[in-house]
Amino acid sequence: MSVGVVGATGYTGGELCRLLLNHPQVNRILPTARGHEQFQRLHSNLMGSDLEFLTFDDIKRQAEELDVVFFCTPSGEAMRNAPWFLERGIRVIDVSADFRFSDPNVYQQVYGSPHAAPELLPKAVYGVTELNRASIAKAQLIANPGCYVITAILALTPLLRAAWADLDAPLHISAVNGTTGAGNKPKRSIMHAEVLNSMLPYSMEGHRHGPELETHLAAEAGRSLAVDFNTAHGNFARGIYLQANLAVHPTMREGMTRERVLALLTDFYGQGGEKEFFIRVNTFPKMGGINSKEYDVYPSVADVTGSNFCHIGADYDAHRGIIKLLSVTDNLVKGAAGSAIQNMNVMFGLDETAALQTYGL
Repeated sequence: MSVGVVGATGYTGGELCRLLLNHPQVNRILPTARGHEQFQRLHSNLMGSDLEFLTFDDIKRQAEELDVVFFCTPSGEAMRNAPWFLERGIRVIDVSADFRFSDPNVYQQVYGSPHAAPELLPKAVYGVTELNRASIAKAQLIANPGCYVITAILALTPLLRAAWADLDAPLHISAVNGTTGAGNKPKRSIMHAEVLNSMLPYSMEGHRHGPELETHLAAEAGRSLAVDFNTAHGNFARGIYLQANLAVHPTMREGMTRERVLALLTDFYGQGGEKEFFIRVNTFPKMGGINSKEYDVYPSVADVTGSNFCHIGADYDAHRGIIKLLSVTDNLVKGAAGSAIQNMNVMFGLDETAALQTYGL
């Protein structure tokens, strides 16, 4: 396969190239840059890969050789350029937000500009592989989810489909992202000296992933819902730590326990990867007494760094009737480049885990 990576100067584009270099069915990678950057100087971790940046015009001239193109570009770029590739039979996986909403009016409300290719929105398949595998296999255009959103959806979907949540109350979601989630453009607030020993809350008035969460979680729940979504950058480079608190529906509160929540999650995803290879549920039993600090019964960001895994854990506050879900991913892998490659593998009938079997660091 020959693969184009449009916008390969950023963290996600570089991560895509790193993972694709280990893909057994990919023999050519065509990364693009707008400027005159040198690939191996910018992505020095890939020194010796022999990859070189091309211009966007270069990649279009070689279109007949391409099987798939990834867009790792700012919002607005993919919608203007994806039609050109799709018309030539080249599949497109958009890692930006351009095709995540089926309604162009919602896109405009969230991102502030009209959609340039609204006719493509009904054709785009939302790329949570574990939930939309059959549609992804037939798709020509994939809308890769946001990193926060995929981390939340994977944790919440089993409970929403089981109708365990009281959705008349908002879902409370708080998430901390690594500083790579802020991009690689220089900004004082995310300099090492500024973010070390600190936290950087942002977009508290309403994160752009909030409407994406509400749209796709409502589809899983079968009804509208509200999400109270709070975000911050932590003093680590990569990873997402997400906690979702949901009130249990009154009819489900009797007999609710942590063990029951974990059983639902493992029934949905399997245990040890036998159903969904990249989803692992932390079922370690609690061994201590009340309020003992047993850290290992919950997932850790460090455990998934560098991997395409999502680790999910849970607990239950019986006094208040609140289920607490914890979900961790690497924002650059499962939250972006890894899930995009997972979708590519499904689209082309390849081993879904190809290039992605590495465990956390």
